Amino acid sequence: MHEFRVQVGPAAFRIGSAWREPLAQMAELYRDYPQPEFTDFSVRLEPTGLLRRWLRPSVAICGDYMLPDAAPLPLAQGLLAAEMAMNLQMALGWRRHLLLHASAVERDGRVLVMTGQSGSGKSTLSALLGSRGWRFMGDEFVLLDPVSGDAVPFPRLISLKNSAIAAMQAVKPDGHFGPLLAGTPKGDIRHLVPPGDAIARMGQGGAPALLLFPRFGYPGEVREVAPGETFMRLTQASTNYVALGEAGFTTLTRFVRSVPSRAIDYQSGEEAVALVEQLWERLA
Repeated sequence: MHEFRVQVGPAAFRIGSAWREPLAQMAELYRDYPQPEFTDFSVRLEPTGLLRRWLRPSVAICGDYMLPDAAPLPLAQGLLAAEMAMNLQMALGWRRHLLLHASAVERDGRVLVMTGQSGSGKSTLSALLGSRGWRFMGDEFVLLDPVSGDAVPFPRLISLKNSAIAAMQAVKPDGHFGPLLAGTPKGDIRHLVPPGDAIARMGQGGAPALLLFPRFGYPGEVREVAPGETFMRLTQASTNYVALGEAGFTTLTRFVRSVPSRAIDYQSGEEAVALVEQLWERLA
């Protein structure tokens, strides 16, 4: 079995694969990341059956933590299978921080957190901000430290979907993009390597200063979100809130009490960036 190791933020992964291609793609996209000797999680990309290694190869997502009913992916989407498996290990196995399914960017030591349903545009918005003077910290998970309350970076590859692919290619024509993965369960996907400072500084966290609930495709608007609603939304956005017990409750309560939250609607990336900058200036 072929093997590749990578560290993203505080988490280290060992990815094994029956095929060389997915790991060659990962090695190219993650070439600037540390390759640790010791790892927190193991991931395996295995054929669903003996013949499926060669005949219409079908990739089963396996690892320390698994979903027994997870559908296999074709080998052409092996990179996506590896990324999904890494996220699954974090979602089901990570206990050092409170995990929020969210994106984050940082400026001047303060962190903007964005969370919402799939398609809300949080990944694209974090990537756009990361190309405009903000430090990209992650687009899949935000890790909240139970002791300090800081947001800890997890700057994995940025997962762009469907129309967001062309939008980011127009903004970053020289960006380091992965292969186009067409026809996945979530449509077309292409990964973008985060900016160099996001990788170089992924050991540096920051204090959360603003929480946004973005929603793409609606006329521009900003609305306040009450603390009770914020708390309930974030419990639903966390993958390990229940598993952490009292520590999860304490960490999330402190976050909601200390970080203002807003919901924003927007119809374009430029409009979203302008709304974010206006809200950020009001914090000063």
